[in-house]
Amino acid sequence: MKKPRNFIFNLLASSCLLFAATGAQAVEPLALQQIMKDLGKNMQVITDGISREDWELVEKTAPLIADHPQPPFSEKMRIMGFMGTNMGRFKVHDGETHEQAQAAGNAAKAKDGQGVILAFQKLQTSCYSCHSEFRKPFVEHFYGKKDAVQ
Repeated sequence: MKKPRNFIFNLLASSCLLFAATGAQAVEPLALQQIMKDLGKNMQVITDGISREDWELVEKTAPLIADHPQPPFSEKMRIMGFMGTNMGRFKVHDGETHEQAQAAGNAAKAKDGQGVILAFQKLQTSCYSCHSEFRKPFVEHFYGKKDAVQ
């Protein structure tokens, strides 16, 4: 009878070979993934606030986008390594997101519906520009998924 330790060793070795043979990756999501999901939810809250002219809701939610959490330092370093010379453009998009979310919040505080809508349109454009430039290669690099949208 084989010892249980050999069984576990063989099971682990087989699993490693299976992952290697299939090219599968055991990837833990980056903190940035949850940050982006939360930003998406907050964008939806603002859309709802605009549709109901709930300027207090927009004013309260806009800073959650403007001052969104940052990934841990080690993750930032991995992202910066991947971005390389594109990091400047990535930061420009993030700065525009910050600026336009603040503008939407300020317009909401003033109960300026047109100002909120204009700032929110610019905010959406900023998000779209960043995603269209960086999302696909980012997802492929960090998650090994081709043509995936996270």
